[in-house]
Amino acid sequence: MNSITQADKFLFQLINQSGRNSLFDSIMPFLRTAQFWAPFYLFIFIWVLTRFSKNKWWWVLFAALLPVVTDFVSSDIIKNQIFRLRPCNDPSLINQCNFLLSYRPQSSSFTSSHATSHFGMATFYYLTLKTFIGKWSRLFFVWAGLVCYAQVYVGVHFPLDVIC
Repeated sequence: MNSITQADKFLFQLINQSGRNSLFDSIMPFLRTAQFWAPFYLFIFIWVLTRFSKNKWWWVLFAALLPVVTDFVSSDIIKNQIFRLRPCNDPSLINQCNFLLSYRPQSSSFTSSHATSHFGMATFYYLTLKTFIGKWSRLFFVWAGLVCYAQVYVGVHFPLDVIC
């Protein structure tokens, strides 16, 4: 387990410190917020409502409930069972961490609720919309991956937190 933790910290430092640049420093804090992605969510919902004839309200209901359920599993079940300090609060990293947020979350780092919710939504969107948008549906996973990368880049999660 110690070797996994060390590898995780190494990858964190690679992304959070070695991969640093001014462009990412300015955009990554926004990429992880729901407000940044709100136009995207709105577009998807409007697109579904205008394109689907049957079952559109079921789709909207499931799409709206999915982040609630995934967040519940991550935040209320897993995080309550497995506590791990976030990188921004870890004494061994605190002086080296490139922390880019205005607040320090105190909850467990494991697992990332952002990652859980976004990959849950990406999977749902992919499975339900791929027949309509074809290979472009793979971009849902790029979107979720960007959110996960941003979580590590800003210093609130380790890579293993977003992978799990």
